[in-house]
Amino acid sequence: MFKRILIANRGEIACRIIKTARRMGIETVAVYSEADKDALHVEMADTAVLIGPPAAAQSYLVIDKIIAACKETGAEAVHPGYGFLSEREAFPTALQDNGIVFIGPNPKAIAAMGDKIESKKAAAAAKVSTVPGHLGVIADYLEAVQIANDIGYPVMIKASAGGGGKGMRIAWSESEVMEGFARSKSEAKSSFGDDRMFIEKFIVDPRHIEIQLLGDKHGNVIYLGERECSIQRRNQKVIEEAPSPLLDEATRARMGEQAVALAKAVGYDSAGTVEFVAGQDKSFFFLEMNTRLQVEHPVTELITGIDLVEQMIRVAAGEKLSIKQSDVKLTGWAVESRVYAEDPYRNFLPSTGRLTRYRPPAERTAAGITVRNDTGVYEGGEISLFYDPMIAKLVTHGPTRAEAIEAQGNALDAFVIDGIRHNIPFLSALMAHPRWKSGALSTGFIAEEFPEGFHPQVPDGERAEVLAAVAAALDHVLGERKRNISGQMTGRAVVREGSRAVWLGDMEYKLEVKRENGTIAVRFPDRATSEVLHLASDWKPGDFLWSGTINSHPVAVQVRHLPNGFALSYRGVESKVYVYTEREAAYARLMPVKKAPDMGKFVLCPMPGLVVSIAVSEGQEVKAGETVAVVEAMKMENVLRAEVDGTVKKINAKPGDSLAVDAVIVEFA
Repeated sequence: MFKRILIANRGEIACRIIKTARRMGIETVAVYSEADKDALHVEMADTAVLIGPPAAAQSYLVIDKIIAACKETGAEAVHPGYGFLSEREAFPTALQDNGIVFIGPNPKAIAAMGDKIESKKAAAAAKVSTVPGHLGVIADYLEAVQIANDIGYPVMIKASAGGGGKGMRIAWSESEVMEGFARSKSEAKSSFGDDRMFIEKFIVDPRHIEIQLLGDKHGNVIYLGERECSIQRRNQKVIEEAPSPLLDEATRARMGEQAVALAKAVGYDSAGTVEFVAGQDKSFFFLEMNTRLQVEHPVTELITGIDLVEQMIRVAAGEKLSIKQSDVKLTGWAVESRVYAEDPYRNFLPSTGRLTRYRPPAERTAAGITVRNDTGVYEGGEISLFYDPMIAKLVTHGPTRAEAIEAQGNALDAFVIDGIRHNIPFLSALMAHPRWKSGALSTGFIAEEFPEGFHPQVPDGERAEVLAAVAAALDHVLGERKRNISGQMTGRAVVREGSRAVWLGDMEYKLEVKRENGTIAVRFPDRATSEVLHLASDWKPGDFLWSGTINSHPVAVQVRHLPNGFALSYRGVESKVYVYTEREAAYARLMPVKKAPDMGKFVLCPMPGLVVSIAVSEGQEVKAGETVAVVEAMKMENVLRAEVDGTVKKINAKPGDSLAVDAVIVEFA
């Protein structure tokens, strides 16, 4: 077994690999760019080596620098993680030439399956059902349009060396092919150093299901069940689960056996994933093979009990698989949410900055529920504009799908992040969505259920009552504390009990609050029924999380203080809640409501980023929907469009400018 390995990656996956290596007694070496000098993976590793400037093309993607770091530290093997060099055939070849082991598949298998164009050719040769498309490299947008017209719309434009949703667009018309081809090609070049593109038919209403493979260097290959990754946004997976609610045992076996046969045909070893596009009728077609560890691998680990990173290391060291196909048992259900630094209320644009507060839910296994958080950040750390905006992968496992989903919702409620925008409200809303809970999924789920984008959720029903009751309980505890201030009262504190007016958005609730048998009892007197909610928690002023029970049911609500109230977050709802006495409420009702300023004449930079291009000039007439500018952040190019018709009055930015969020790019007359 290896004594020391190097992780040629960063962020949460580097930290995750270090954890397994540490458990196996293997020393670890981290590499880092100048932007990552204070990163968590650098702190966790036994040794760390600086490899260059922040840009990945000058650091994490430079093979010679990785090899030099191995020689400097005596690392015997390299784990590539995912992304960066993980699927670059030249990387393991260069390592092998320098006597260093690659913890991943052999170069031949990567060449055959890692390249999306070559993998489809190999699959077709192996008589595997594939999606119709053009498997050759496309020269320019004119050829792309011709091919798309021949295949028929809609089509998927994809980078041959792509992954993680980068360099990928769906096009429904010639104009979308022209724009999508240019954007995808540019993203692929900056993200992977390879701008080769291909086009295939996009299957309408599909599901995305993938088979996890594990092979060794002795010809043994097994499959570890499937994952469903149909909840996607912009072709980027958002939520994954294992197993799939679509498959039955027979379909699972057919997909698994087909994936294994394909892997054996190319001599595949190590962990890998064969992805399929599946119809609602359980038909399936080969999509691609990822010759690396997948982002969503934790859900497979939780339902199988198999540490995939450990198996990759053992296979790379020449060991035979100790697991046979008959040993693989799927137990329970696992759900993974990708927590990103992005603003769900601004079309999910990236958010950068410092994590002024980062308090993830505690990792634990109790009462049949497991909570796992794979992360690469820490409180006080910075989310950089140079890399993928992932903060963490939150994973829950339970005996059933419903229990895993409920546990995920509870864990998301308890995940406290401040300093940057994040997508937890959106993830929480998804966990509560009836269609998600029913398992009626497709890759179009988000576009279909949120056609106008994701907007702040309005408190209603059970969520509104929970927020109102918790706000009343918080106010009650604060009142008790004030009356216990030394010198202000004598003897036992006077309890601030009685009627309260709780303002929640446009709604007003009348509540009665009092201490009762160790809980705070909250009653809604205007209800037809007089059920009392008993809230139990050890919350104290200053805590950012109210964690406890309401009528014995676990509840977690995030708390930020406001004058006369609180900003609360629960189940995807972020709401300002004000608590008044009856007299205070009477005065509050007389206060005028402030109106937000009209910003319709401005095109603002929605996130910190670099201006790639300006598509208009001063004096030009622009129609709503036309492209105004392109801004790049976190390896993604974002097209900014005019929201209204108008004439360009002033342009405040030029290509190459670095802009802050809400900086004015274009002003209309």
